Amino acid sequence: MITRIWRGITMKEKADDYLRHLRDTGLKHYSETPGNRGVTVLRRDQGEHCEIVLISHWESMEAVRAFAGENPEKSVYYPEDEHYLLQMEPLVRLYDVDEHYGTGIGQRSDKA
Repeated sequence: MITRIWRGITMKEKADDYLRHLRDTGLKHYSETPGNRGVTVLRRDQGEHCEIVLISHWESMEAVRAFAGENPEKSVYYPEDEHYLLQMEPLVRLYDVDEHYGTGIGQRSDKA
């Protein structure tokens, strides 16, 4: 399994609108991509800014490429993202999942 971590920062007053936008774009695209195993959306208000982190899980690098394209470490953006985000970070972080705990605690996940 592969975990893909993307981070964006918006103004706090735009955060709710941006999260709605994400549901209609990136999060929808995740869920429609074969091999996606779910996503966690994190939000952290920091004064006048809001950091949003998407942690998505994928069955393989092929599944990540089906979402992100041939360069899976490149961030995926949608036309209105620039209206919300203070910066457009060019890259995401990709990790091989070595172990996953949850249902079936203590069992190792399959490595991609």
